[in-house]
Amino acid sequence: MKNYHTYQACIEACLKCAAICNHCASSCTKEENLAMMANCIQLDMECSAICYAAAQLMSLGSEKANEICRICADICEKCGAECSNHENEHCQECSVICKECASECRKMAA
Repeated sequence: MKNYHTYQACIEACLKCAAICNHCASSCTKEENLAMMANCIQLDMECSAICYAAAQLMSLGSEKANEICRICADICEKCGAECSNHENEHCQECSVICKECASECRKMAA
């Protein structure tokens, strides 16, 4: 049976990604052109939510962990791509972390 130890690297990547996405969303709300940041904020919040959910299901050893990791990877990639469109430091950092998390989730979903 797969458990926390099987998924540890992915769980840690997901928790880090969720935290950075929350930071990015919060920081984006303080940007001058808020309308331009709306999609970034939305994707940050979605990515954070799915990363927390994936980490929780993996730590529980859920039989659905692989499926949630596949979805998580898709959302992380989308969020990372959106964040890479913005010059500010928090978006650039978020983009890198999202791509790293997507890579870990792809390994788990395989």
